[in-house]
Amino acid sequence: MKNSRRRFVIALCAVGVPLGALARTQVAQAPTRPTQREKEDDPNTPKLDTKAILEANEKGIKKNVERLFQLASELKTEVEKTDSVLVLSLPMLKKTEEIEKLAKEIRIRAKG
Repeated sequence: MKNSRRRFVIALCAVGVPLGALARTQVAQAPTRPTQREKEDDPNTPKLDTKAILEANEKGIKKNVERLFQLASELKTEVEKTDSVLVLSLPMLKKTEEIEKLAKEIRIRAKG
């Protein structure tokens, strides 16, 4: 019984080790994904119109800044009307959250 188990394990190792080494060499020879520089050098890749992208980004930033200014003005008048020491209104908090979202979006667009 022990001999049959031992022979089985030896046979398994005799087959498994070479298969594992073969699989490892196959993985090492597998093609890798092209890098960003290789993608840029490839003539088949479509060229992005960076000027159009920047113009669209600028329009979005301007629109968001206008909206941000409008919300900040509304928030300012609302704060001046209410006594914020006693009451924080829900619409006021929602405006501040919307202002934060717009400011974050403007920052992300400005970074590119």
